[in-house]
Amino acid sequence: MPAATGPAGAAAAESKNNPEPAPAGARTNIFDFDRVSLEDFFENVLGEKRYRAHQVMKWIHHRYVTDFDDMTDLGKALRAKLHQHAEVRAPMVIHEKPSVDGTHKWLIGMDPMNAIEAVFIPDKGRGTLCVSSQVGCALNCQFCSTATQGFNRNLTTAEIIGQVWVAARHLGNIPHQQRKLTNVVMMGMGEPLMNFDNVVRAMSIMRDDLGYGLANKRVTLSTAGMVPMIDKLGEVSDVSLAVSLHAPNDELRTELVPLNKKYPIEELMAACERYVKRKPRSSITFEYTLMKGVNDQPRHARELARLMRQFDNATQMKDAGKVNLIPFNPFPGTRFERSAESDIRAFQKLLLDAQVLTMVRRTRGDDIDAACGQLKGQVMDRTRRQAEFRKTLAAQGADDAAA
Repeated sequence: MPAATGPAGAAAAESKNNPEPAPAGARTNIFDFDRVSLEDFFENVLGEKRYRAHQVMKWIHHRYVTDFDDMTDLGKALRAKLHQHAEVRAPMVIHEKPSVDGTHKWLIGMDPMNAIEAVFIPDKGRGTLCVSSQVGCALNCQFCSTATQGFNRNLTTAEIIGQVWVAARHLGNIPHQQRKLTNVVMMGMGEPLMNFDNVVRAMSIMRDDLGYGLANKRVTLSTAGMVPMIDKLGEVSDVSLAVSLHAPNDELRTELVPLNKKYPIEELMAACERYVKRKPRSSITFEYTLMKGVNDQPRHARELARLMRQFDNATQMKDAGKVNLIPFNPFPGTRFERSAESDIRAFQKLLLDAQVLTMVRRTRGDDIDAACGQLKGQVMDRTRRQAEFRKTLAAQGADDAAA
């Protein structure tokens, strides 16, 4: 990982290596530590050699062991210290559900009142885990089921990496040997860049050889367009970036993604350009959810193609931007509909004819509400958004279907 530069980068690096201390009398959850911060914990709190941290990371993330007494290459005295000062507390799985297509969804408890969802999507030669970063979402994208749940809080590093641990243990994943978990996407509940420090630290564990050993390009962060934080991410991390675009012009995007009012497309694309220039030979995936009669018309495709060509020119790189077309996944109470398959393919053809690299994402897990935009979990909403949405559902006679 490249070193952080500048005051913002230095501050991020300092925060990244120093998780919030546990309250007095509480034991620290080892899941909250990446390699550097765990080494510091062993040296400064336990008075032990830094390499002991490496042994513990392997026990937790490679062998899925959570009891210090089962870590057999640690001495009895060290294990006693660990019991006194630390714990390995994995999140609790409340419910799990497999799909007929092999997709697997977990409802994972974060505290007595809240739960999030994580989804594993198997495919030929790869297995992708979709991970949440917040309980609910503070943004209010109009076509996303998660947005209707409102927002409660950010997840800790332990709660983020705990989702990876739960899925990897379930799969029998062995890093560097029997690798069934090959990719992680920060595309679950929440806006990852609004929980910057915890997300960056968790992604560090995902990419660490002592963690899950994933290549930088196999960890992807998806954002709705937090422009300053895209720049900050480029300073301190080296992961793939996906941007939830969903519209080719400001008027439509502001309607669908309200964050666009603060960070319009021109500013967003400029931030993406800076990100690509920091990461030579990298590209950015622009996610575009197709909704019937809303953003799926030929004129929208032509506008999008022009935007992508401008991006290639600005970065002086062919295919600097790739487009991922996502058929809309409906949920109770939404006013949007999925575009017809013929319209989706026509939209893709217009982009391909304009020399824009374009893929159509295959819908997976929709029978268990695990498809893109469908994740809900259990959120004690602090924004009143959930109550407002339930009023709308009641008026439509659909409240029971969404419960």
